Amino acid sequence: MVRKRLLLLLKPFDVYPSHEPSVISSSNSLKVFRYLNDRMLVHKNAINFCQNILKRKPVDWKVVFRNDVSQAISDVDLVITVGGDGTLLQASHFMDDRIPVLGVNSDPTRPEELEQLNEEFDATRSTGYLCASTANNFEQILDEILENHYEPSELARMAISINSKLIPTSALNDVLLAHPCPATVSRFSFRSGRNEKPSSLVHCRSSGFRVSTAAGSTAAMMSAGGSAMPILSNDLQYIVREPISPVVLSPVVPSRLMHGQVKFDERLEVTWFCREGLVYIDGSHLVHPIGHGDVIKLSSMAPRLKVYLPRHLLSQ
Repeated sequence: MVRKRLLLLLKPFDVYPSHEPSVISSSNSLKVFRYLNDRMLVHKNAINFCQNILKRKPVDWKVVFRNDVSQAISDVDLVITVGGDGTLLQASHFMDDRIPVLGVNSDPTRPEELEQLNEEFDATRSTGYLCASTANNFEQILDEILENHYEPSELARMAISINSKLIPTSALNDVLLAHPCPATVSRFSFRSGRNEKPSSLVHCRSSGFRVSTAAGSTAAMMSAGGSAMPILSNDLQYIVREPISPVVLSPVVPSRLMHGQVKFDERLEVTWFCREGLVYIDGSHLVHPIGHGDVIKLSSMAPRLKVYLPRHLLSQ
């Protein structure tokens, strides 16, 4: 049997407090600190647990923290991310459509903690929506993958171009177009469809424009009033955030065009009419500036990402 080559990609520890603060303003502050410190310990234990299992398997593997990845991931057969959805998202930005990824949620939210701590602070952690594994079932899932009993799914990603220049990073979750200042109104126009048959042009003043893939439809898109899509859908979904007196160059009722879906063989074309603007890809870490008159095109024509999904998502 040929030994598999694995990359273990880790959420870093610097997202947690490194030491107890010298001045604690209240007993609740101390409790929050100790809670966050516990989260770091749980994360470390999950990493050690996964590494100990890998030592027993017929695999060659190396460890990298996600913030240390700066080039395309290659020369491995599988990427295993240990953290949450954010770690898997960050890994996807360096992966093509050949290498599959398995997400391990190192510290799932526990309902009993939410109930216990609800009156003091929010104890919610990563939902691990795209993570098929936790430390509890990691060995079982890994064995199924190594024995070819678990097949990865192909998730749609979003291709992004600015003024006909393709952005090298595809979005796995969503894209947000907005002014750098959240209190400033964004002005833009958009239309969807195919080149030979575009939709009506919609002029907007709002707090921004969000577009998601199916994988991202249950995240910020749903929070903004969107709807969940089947996880394997290749369509995109868009929503105009907090529209102000939308103007539509057609007799269609404006509100119907503030939220919709774009088929896999169509694209969205957005023209920006503010002096400043930003294109946020999968959150706030990847940002591209835009200015007045820039044209942003979005489609689901990007290479798919192979992901070992939780089985319950595939049955929905």
